[in-house]
Amino acid sequence: MPFGEQPAYLRVAGDLRQKIVNGQLPPRTRLPSQARIREEYGVSDTVALEARKVLMAEGLVEGRSGSGTYVRERRELGRVARTGYRAVGDATPFRQEQSDERVNGSWESFSEQEDCSAEVAERLLLKPGDRVMRTRYLFRVAGEASMVSTSWEPLAITGRTPVMLPEEGPLRGKGVVERMAAIDVIVDNVAEEVSSRPALAEEAMGLGGVAGQSVLVIQRTYYAGRQPVETADVVVPADRFRVAYHLPVR
Repeated sequence: MPFGEQPAYLRVAGDLRQKIVNGQLPPRTRLPSQARIREEYGVSDTVALEARKVLMAEGLVEGRSGSGTYVRERRELGRVARTGYRAVGDATPFRQEQSDERVNGSWESFSEQEDCSAEVAERLLLKPGDRVMRTRYLFRVAGEASMVSTSWEPLAITGRTPVMLPEEGPLRGKGVVERMAAIDVIVDNVAEEVSSRPALAEEAMGLGGVAGQSVLVIQRTYYAGRQPVETADVVVPADRFRVAYHLPVR
């Protein structure tokens, strides 16, 4: 295929995409059937099917069992704040946003001890199988799931202390910095890496999406000097949120 020439399925998907963006196919409208696409664009069933798959992967349309494929509501992108400034009350940026009554946010969590995997061990400078506290969070905005997060803390640091369970005890709900300070561990730096990938099945279930849907993953690790004290994967739907950084200049 000559450079710059699009495959037929991308050409069809591009035309349908434009109709969705300019309002010719408004939200909740049924996408033309596979047979209609085939006839209108003069393409094969395979091309029509692939074009629909492209639009679904882009989050522009969604399939409804036994009914067809429909144009999705276009939402204004939400904002996940990441800041290098000290949070008010030592809350995390997300908890600060959720505390705003206009946001109407909430969250739930579940913690349990486990043997850490090789990946988590590498991030926390542990040995595979060392014991960690894993905490899973589900965050909601206006009742709708918006973020899932899994964090791991070495029990060699927090075990048998008042902060062993992040969401229980005298410092429940506080950020990592304040919780660690309570056991004389001074957190002074944090590293974050942002990437994208298809959602895992359990993530998609928690977020109300479908497996394979694109998500943004913020891999965050808190350090006391060079010692990692907590690492987490923060997962948000890529079609509903953007990650915003506000960092001080030193």
